[in-house]
Amino acid sequence: MIQDLPADLPDVVVTAARLPPAAGDAAFSVIRLDQAELGRAVRLDEALASVPAVSLFRRTSSLAANPTTQGISLRAIAPSGAGRTLVTLDGVPINDPFGGWVLWSQVAPESLESLDVVRGAGAGPYGAGALTGVIQLRERDRPGGVLDVSVGEDGGRRLGAATTLTQGRVSITGSALYDQSSGYTPVRGDAAGAADTPLSLLAKSAALRVDVAVDDVTALSLRASAYDEERGSGLLNTRSAASGHGYSATLARTPTSGRLGWRAQVWRRESDFSNTSASVASDRSGTTPANNQYATPAVGWGLNGAVRGRSPGLWGQAVEWEVGADARFNEGETQERFRFMPVPSGGSVFTRDRFAGGETSVVGAYAEGSLTKGPWLIAGGLRVDQWRNENGRRLELDRATGLPTLDETDPDRSGEVVSARIAARRDLGAGLAARAAAYSGFRPATLNELHRPFRVGNDITEANAALEPERLQGVETGLSWDRSRTRLGATLFWNRIEDAIVNVTLGEGPGIIPALPRGGFVPAGGVLRQRQNAGLIEAVGIELNAEHRLDRVTLIGAVAATDAELDGGSAAPQLTGLRPAQAPVWSATAGADWQAADRLTLSIRARYESRRFDDDLNSRILDAALTADARAEWKVREGLGLYAALDNLSDEMAPVSRTGDGIEGYGPPRTFRAGLSLSW
Repeated sequence: MIQDLPADLPDVVVTAARLPPAAGDAAFSVIRLDQAELGRAVRLDEALASVPAVSLFRRTSSLAANPTTQGISLRAIAPSGAGRTLVTLDGVPINDPFGGWVLWSQVAPESLESLDVVRGAGAGPYGAGALTGVIQLRERDRPGGVLDVSVGEDGGRRLGAATTLTQGRVSITGSALYDQSSGYTPVRGDAAGAADTPLSLLAKSAALRVDVAVDDVTALSLRASAYDEERGSGLLNTRSAASGHGYSATLARTPTSGRLGWRAQVWRRESDFSNTSASVASDRSGTTPANNQYATPAVGWGLNGAVRGRSPGLWGQAVEWEVGADARFNEGETQERFRFMPVPSGGSVFTRDRFAGGETSVVGAYAEGSLTKGPWLIAGGLRVDQWRNENGRRLELDRATGLPTLDETDPDRSGEVVSARIAARRDLGAGLAARAAAYSGFRPATLNELHRPFRVGNDITEANAALEPERLQGVETGLSWDRSRTRLGATLFWNRIEDAIVNVTLGEGPGIIPALPRGGFVPAGGVLRQRQNAGLIEAVGIELNAEHRLDRVTLIGAVAATDAELDGGSAAPQLTGLRPAQAPVWSATAGADWQAADRLTLSIRARYESRRFDDDLNSRILDAALTADARAEWKVREGLGLYAALDNLSDEMAPVSRTGDGIEGYGPPRTFRAGLSLSW
């Protein structure tokens, strides 16, 4: 039976179920990107590139990067394809349950209100995976919406949209993304051959969230999402595909004076991934199939809860505390065919099947607190976690006979990790503030690192089921100055990663490498590597940022310098004194926004990186690169704008990869795109 609602119901502001930012967060290194900055980016990871030293494993963005290299790191300490950063959306981890990487196409930038980049290990409420920090995505919940449609060169077509509708105590937020590109070819010029093909992309995603205001301070949020993407991998007859969906339910009460706040959340993610790889002819005239990873079903699920209280304290103090617990569980398996060889019946086929995977889990509890008194803010927390790797197995079968050629069962392993963080901030007056922090954190190996070998061109990397969690300790200090028109910031840090997971080179092809025969035959120009806990990495660095606003011009700039060095110890002495792969010393960003007329805004963004190395032995050098993007936007009317953008203005050949025989792959060439944006 349908009943009319009373006309005199009080107005209620409906928001997503989440706890507000903790008071102690201001004591740590936090960079916020708002909706204006996010709106300028085509893809979410490209928006994050405005922060120096924040990057995917390689220099390429998610326009071209294989999903297995879309892991993100917040400092140039030791980038990894799996990523050393936890990424959450309103508290729910969106890292892949099998590989730890992030499929950036699953989140449309239009769907976000803001994001926070929290540098430094994520003890406290974040826990496992937040080794170099946390990226916290905050989904929109304001009434209204946004639509962005664009077309560009190389078959570029994109649509991103998000909207929130509210009726009484219920609101519905929906978002969708469609992104297509015919792509560019990474190996260009005289070195290119018939083996080199474009890095094409077709990505689709959608999400729906329902928020219910239970009362003035309590909200329930139910969210469902799905994504699907297909890619050309830049080599003949190689492609990848990724798909998945997720669900979450969150119930939260905002803390008020005299009343506790709390959050209870449960989530589940399912994903699948397929990828084909090939060996490349020495003259790049063609490719030969090497591996067909036709499925990688994986499931991740978890739950977390927190209770937060506030108290005015004594003698003018303000005290906030939070206690909580969380648990995450992952299981998955790679299913693939390999060993492409001639057969008696004629032709060549894959002659082996491989099934490899297992289960991982992390369960932890934490306590956090902060105290504010006058100009001082002091915050800290302690966390205890137990990690487990279970039911690991690698089975390889002869496809002709069905008999096993390798059948390994990995012993179950577990351990406990204690991590902590503490920070202090003091306002010095006149907009100046000083802060200092110390922290520790950890990242367990992913199922992909533990169990799945992989191949890129002629290079083979073997898995290692005996990997221990990486552990990081760090200290940092910083100054910030914030006045009406100017913001300045500086941070000096020291980080140390113990048991760092590194791809260690064991030998060069052609042939079978004696140190690890199960790696199989390595072609000429290729190498065999294995993931290992290779000693430790120490890094010191400085980060500077500035913003100045004039009447019609805003200038921004930032620079990061990181001196990182490996100590391979007895496990990998050949790495001692070398720099981690894919970690540049210098990175810098700069930009300007100029309101040239009442309706016309011109913007430019530039990014510089010093040279980096494509391998652990520092033998494959990727030269420094400087790229710049420009954008012009015309305001047709309030809420409607037209824009044109030119990416990579100077058509810079930015090297992103290098093979053992010296063939370089490059980032995207100069690309034009144009579109319209609508908001209401």
